[in-house]
Amino acid sequence: MDAVALIARIAFTAIFVGAGIGHLTATDAMAGYASAKKLPMAKLAVQVSGVYLLVASALLILGIWPDLAAIALVPFLLVTAFVFHDFWKQEAPDMRQQEQLQFLKDLSLAGGALALFVLYASDGHPGLNLVGPLFT
Repeated sequence: MDAVALIARIAFTAIFVGAGIGHLTATDAMAGYASAKKLPMAKLAVQVSGVYLLVASALLILGIWPDLAAIALVPFLLVTAFVFHDFWKQEAPDMRQQEQLQFLKDLSLAGGALALFVLYASDGHPGLNLVGPLFT
């Protein structure tokens, strides 16, 4: 089961690794979108969030305080859901549908991150971790 837990952590973080790389390689484009959503210091926020995603993903994949790594993803996901994917403000039906899908994806991922937090903060957390949980 330990190997399965490692595969699950890798699969779960794939979207965050991709997003983190995107934040650092397409910073100007993402900062333009963030500016349109009225995010202050958009370029810096995009860069910091890219590093944040990569660090949290690396910690989770490697099993270094996996509980902390999992819970660290939740605030990012909630901000992106409610600030960036505000489907209720969209007037065009196709944009509303697209933003609603992204909103629900972020909420689902936040739920998965919370579940990983609970799993890794519990006494019976799966192995293949370099460092055990921070919270117990």
